[in-house]
Amino acid sequence: MDSMSHSKNEEVETKEMDIRSMSSSRRYVHSARYLHKVGVPPKQNLFQEFKATVRETFFADDPLRPFKDQPRSRKFVLATRAIFPILEWGRSYSWRKFRGDLIAGLTIASLCIPQDIGYAKLAYLDPQYGLYSSFVPPLIYAFMGSSRDIAIGPVAVVSLLLGTMLSDELDPVQNKPEYLRLAFTATFFAGVTQATLGFLRLGFLIEFLSHAAIVGFMGGAAVTIALQQLKGLLGIKNFTKDTDIISVMKSVWSNVEHGWNWQTIVIGVSFLSFLFFAKYIGKRNKKFFWVPAIAPLISVVLSTFFVFITHAEKQGVVIVKHIEKGINPSSVNRIYFTGEYLVKGMRIGVIAGMIALTEAAAIGRTFAAMKDYQIDGNKEMVALGTMNIVGSMTSCYIATGSFSRSAVNFMAGCETAVSNIVMSCVVFLTLEFITPLFKYTPNAILAAIIISAVAGLLDFEAAILIWKIDKFDFLACMGAFLGTVFSSVEIGLLIAVIISFAKILLQVTRPRTAILGKLPGTTVYRNIQQYPEATKVPGILIVRVDSAIYFSNSSYVRERILRWLMDEEEQVKAECQSTIQFLIIEMSPVTDIDTSGIHALEELHGCLQKKNIQLILANPGPVVIEKLHASNFANLIGDDKIFLTVADAVSSCSPKPVQEQV
Repeated sequence: MDSMSHSKNEEVETKEMDIRSMSSSRRYVHSARYLHKVGVPPKQNLFQEFKATVRETFFADDPLRPFKDQPRSRKFVLATRAIFPILEWGRSYSWRKFRGDLIAGLTIASLCIPQDIGYAKLAYLDPQYGLYSSFVPPLIYAFMGSSRDIAIGPVAVVSLLLGTMLSDELDPVQNKPEYLRLAFTATFFAGVTQATLGFLRLGFLIEFLSHAAIVGFMGGAAVTIALQQLKGLLGIKNFTKDTDIISVMKSVWSNVEHGWNWQTIVIGVSFLSFLFFAKYIGKRNKKFFWVPAIAPLISVVLSTFFVFITHAEKQGVVIVKHIEKGINPSSVNRIYFTGEYLVKGMRIGVIAGMIALTEAAAIGRTFAAMKDYQIDGNKEMVALGTMNIVGSMTSCYIATGSFSRSAVNFMAGCETAVSNIVMSCVVFLTLEFITPLFKYTPNAILAAIIISAVAGLLDFEAAILIWKIDKFDFLACMGAFLGTVFSSVEIGLLIAVIISFAKILLQVTRPRTAILGKLPGTTVYRNIQQYPEATKVPGILIVRVDSAIYFSNSSYVRERILRWLMDEEEQVKAECQSTIQFLIIEMSPVTDIDTSGIHALEELHGCLQKKNIQLILANPGPVVIEKLHASNFANLIGDDKIFLTVADAVSSCSPKPVQEQV
């Protein structure tokens, strides 16, 4: 009985082993039989390919979709609403929304009026031109803009940039009429630049100025602007026209004995302390957001009244004196359309317009994200460009989105762009009736208002975060900052652009590569540096290229792969392991390849053949595989050497271990 039961058990075990063996064999045959090959997409003709490329480049958001299958009358209505978004959201406008916009508009008006007077001085323009620029442009933007929160008007950085570049061409005092005409010309071409970028859907061009470079440039501009205000804050009459910190500090200290005015210093420092204290209250408690918003106007009123009753202007306190009364006069005939200043105005306008556009885009996106709505970047550019073109014809200089005013607008509970209309109406009343009251306003209070306003542009938290995330970005940030502070606004901007492009070139010409290993218990292959537990496959080197392969990096990619191979061969010899027989290139991240890239792969294939190493490709994308077949490279290495996944490629190189593992 025992022998019979023993034999039966042996038979059962044998059958179970045969079943497991057959199951394993079937699974392996099944996997081999259904091994998917890399598909080649259907070939497109040249026109189709060009059309698809243009559509993805310029019309990725498919702006014409709402017009599809619509009657002509409906298309006209939709087109009108696309140009003037106010016709879309205005249909659902209510009294509740107007209350929020009214409060927000009055609040930002109280902030913008004293700021505009000071910012005009930064551009070396008379005070009324700052007020003009907060009257017409906000009205145009309210009808054409898509942001609910952005507040339009002159800003410190653009005012300083414009004043610096204009004064390099013409003296704002000796050649005042020509200087003013050049300012209007620059504003006109700034608007043309902005509108053209939006109309041609080229908004992606402003993205080439990195966030880090903008943080550094804005911080440097803030320091430069604050240093320039020392003239008004200390009552210095003979002050340098240079903007770098060394020249400014020399000018300040050279006037210590006889150039400083103690009455001016008392007024300036006292109200500057008050403005910073108001900001502190607003930051501590969000309910008191209106305190820092209304503080500049309170400062202007109190300081003006103080100077009026004490006649401090007779003691050396410099005052604003006359501000021209009335709304914007026409300036159409004062724009240079011919002559030597035409090209100069175009150059200044393009640069200042791009900076203004960058600032407005950043502000619009920030507040749109907070309220969870979308803004159309191209429509925004058209709106900003149109308002500056119209502004240049109505005695305005470049206006854009102001971060400080937009923040106040947001905190005040604005609902729509009607808050800009309310602000514009208040500025209109100011120009018509109130400007004579600013006669005794001291320049020191304007300097204090500007210093307190630009202090917010120094974003230390952003700089620290940039340092933690990317050291090269931090280099761009500091390069832009130091260039602006120690040289000029133009040099700082140039450094910011150069470093931003240098980063792009570095990433394009030196793409990242990695060696992949197999994660235990899976068929997943990952970077061995990121996953130390991933193990290399004996006799196989798996490399991933994390970039498109173009003429700019093809040689580097080839040489880097060969260096990986050389390092691996040395390690294999040292550890007495099996030699490398296969090189697998994981091509999932390779989005595109050109003729130089294919030529580099051909050279790599030739080098590997001399070493008796087979080249295998894993998961090339549709564009890449199409070009590999078109260039005959797929036939060169063999169509059976191109696999859908790294796991498939490894199993084809080492079927025995894979079969055993299964």
